[in-house]
Amino acid sequence: MRFLFFLLLATACVAVQPSGTDVPEKTLELSDKAYEPEIKTVRLYNLEGFATRPELNPAVTRMGNWNLVLEFDDLKDQRDNYYLRIVHCNYNWTKSALLDLDYMPEYNEYPITDFEFSLDTQIPYVHYHTRIPPVKLPGNYVAVVYRGSDRSDIILTRRFMVFDPQFTFLREGSLIGPGTLAERNQQINFKINYKNVHIINPMETINVTVRQNQRWDNLSEQIKPSFLRENQSELEYRFFSGEHFFRGGNEFRFFDLRSLLYPGRNVARVDRTTKPPNAYIAPDQSRAGDVYSQHPDNNGSYILENLDFRNRNAANYVNVTFTLLSEPVSGEVYVIGAFTDWQLDDSTKMHYDTAQRAYNANYLLRQGWYDYQYAVKSKTLPPYYFEGTHYETENLYEIFVYYRAFQPQADLLLGYFVLGENRR
Repeated sequence: MRFLFFLLLATACVAVQPSGTDVPEKTLELSDKAYEPEIKTVRLYNLEGFATRPELNPAVTRMGNWNLVLEFDDLKDQRDNYYLRIVHCNYNWTKSALLDLDYMPEYNEYPITDFEFSLDTQIPYVHYHTRIPPVKLPGNYVAVVYRGSDRSDIILTRRFMVFDPQFTFLREGSLIGPGTLAERNQQINFKINYKNVHIINPMETINVTVRQNQRWDNLSEQIKPSFLRENQSELEYRFFSGEHFFRGGNEFRFFDLRSLLYPGRNVARVDRTTKPPNAYIAPDQSRAGDVYSQHPDNNGSYILENLDFRNRNAANYVNVTFTLLSEPVSGEVYVIGAFTDWQLDDSTKMHYDTAQRAYNANYLLRQGWYDYQYAVKSKTLPPYYFEGTHYETENLYEIFVYYRAFQPQADLLLGYFVLGENRR
């Protein structure tokens, strides 16, 4: 497996010049990012997917099924005029050379007109939501939200994918790494059949990406086939030396913050006298030396829910404190999950308290049920130092198969396949 924490943020940055003196310069990044601290809880998902809750579905849809929803909160008491545009990307999330008219039906500017104000919350906010417009080509895209008519005043970016199912997929079981790797890793072997598409030089024009748990920091890219059976229009991906294995990781930690009146599981206490309210997660310890323990999780995602009031926009934002009991380690420690966009930055970095002998971090979150883990950024320690890694862990894998077409000059997503490792 390749732990690519933060590496993807370095790709595909496009400089954007401001059109006025009042707007600070922002850089468009073709990744999942909020560009202002007031923009919170950004989600893009498919309303009709395989997950038990729609918001847990990946931001992937089939051509012709336009069920992708983008939603976010703006921590203000007044609405703003936001617009959406779509950027087409290559398979590696660099900006493609296509013009807007090559991939959009008509125009590429959409006002976001659906919004709701929060109701009697300690921190007021406006909740925005909109459907992603249809596109003409399968492939990779980034939704860009900006303020007013100024495209340089970027608010957020979010990736999504559209596929046209032309390829077929056959899994060939799991090959666990040799020796001690078998206790920690997961690897997927598979075949891709392209008989429905006339392809020249498939070894070079087909690219495969495998992603674990919808994490852009945890994927294997540019996977090349080990065998080509041209007479069968088939590519085989079978790996013998662990070059494309994934760390099994561990089941995610979680806490239930759906109620501030009756704190849920793994919430030690809630202080509702402060503004915003403060919630203290029960102190955690390292799980690195523990044997594998099975429990259900959402593979790092979160579900927004408010049990105190029926209206969803009566949910409060809460200052959540995480505590990890540990001696100081050689490196930086972060709290991560889908709610942080898996970022290792100042907002997710934990700070060591010598008196408490623990790492602490604070994060502003809307009421809900959250998965999380602790990650280490170090020259000597692995990212999973506090969590451990086991081949038994249940994980979600997505396989994206791209074909580099000659006309148009674009990476077309012609295969998308989802499977679970150790799914229960």
